[in-house]
Amino acid sequence: MRTSFQSHVVFNETATFPFATSAWIAKFTRGWLERVARCRRSLFFVKMAQLIQMIYDGYQDLMINKSDPRVNDWPMMSGPFPTFAICLFYAYFVKVLGPKMMENRKPFDLRRVMTWYNLFQVIFSTWLFNEVSCLASIFIHVKTTHQDILLCFLSYAQSLVTGWGGRYSFRCQPVDYSNDPFALRIAQGCWWYYISKFIEFTDTIFFVLRKKNDHISTLHVIHHGCMPISVWFGVKFTPGGHSTFFGFLNTFVHIIMYSYYLLAALGPQIQPYLWWKKYLTTLQMIQFVLVMIHAFQLLFIDCNYPKAFVWFIGMHAIMFYFLFRNFYNEAYNKKNLKNAAGKQKDEKDQNVTKDQEDVKEDGNEKSMIYANQYKMATGYISDSGLRNRVFIDNRGFDE
Repeated sequence: MRTSFQSHVVFNETATFPFATSAWIAKFTRGWLERVARCRRSLFFVKMAQLIQMIYDGYQDLMINKSDPRVNDWPMMSGPFPTFAICLFYAYFVKVLGPKMMENRKPFDLRRVMTWYNLFQVIFSTWLFNEVSCLASIFIHVKTTHQDILLCFLSYAQSLVTGWGGRYSFRCQPVDYSNDPFALRIAQGCWWYYISKFIEFTDTIFFVLRKKNDHISTLHVIHHGCMPISVWFGVKFTPGGHSTFFGFLNTFVHIIMYSYYLLAALGPQIQPYLWWKKYLTTLQMIQFVLVMIHAFQLLFIDCNYPKAFVWFIGMHAIMFYFLFRNFYNEAYNKKNLKNAAGKQKDEKDQNVTKDQEDVKEDGNEKSMIYANQYKMATGYISDSGLRNRVFIDNRGFDE
């Protein structure tokens, strides 16, 4: 294969060079140019090999020396590629493969399955939010005295997500990389939060199986597809500390969100009580604003927390905020404007219909003067047979 350098010169014995006057000079020149091309090609491959080796060494150093050694042996934590592969397959399945498979099939009736799934998500999100500590106490004490139940709920109030209801500081919270039971519990909670992002793929799979492809929006796929990748880096390098505030808020939002889905799956008799649907999107946007403020405050204070993750979390919050705001505008604001325009059109059509009915009332007994007045009301000039030669605009007339 010729290099770009070689492509400018055709090497053959009879080639004529402007600077060569004999065959041996042409031959010498050809050999010299070929050697230069080989050297340049070799140098290119050497540089590429050095670059690849440098990237590989940096990756190994990042994964081994910069990550949290406590999580290296946990499932899916050895490297990011399995997570990337699953997320890419998810996007391909819900946008291409799944709809193609369902193209000639009837939609599945998944109401009962979805009811149980949403119930599971409510319980799982509650467990993540509270880290099981008080749920276990509820099952232990529920059959004893009222005093024990009261103590259980007091414990619940004191142990919200282990950290953010007690020990953790909202101002600055470094990561504890020790093997302290509290620190390990936080790290394990982060890993389970990461796993929950894969479980949430089921939301979209239900849309595919029910042939609700119009529900699989760009926002939906980006949100669900990016979250496992984002959370993986958090678990690998900072399983605890300041950035877990996002998980704290997100699990709370999911308790409310999946409670709504659970009620919606119970049937149409519940629909009148689900007027608060649009406020779920508002709650999501509030969540991202709080995450932005909480993350970016570390740029202005001295805190022993990686600034790279401050930007990582903060920029994710900004991206999702604008995606959700755009969805809110599309789903609700434009819908309200469309409904208002439709209502005005319906009222106008009703007025025109009423005028037409008045003209046709009692068959032909209505005087033609009224028919002509109807024409005048819609913008016609009266004919010469009418006594009042006037022009009545489309605002109508009074009988």
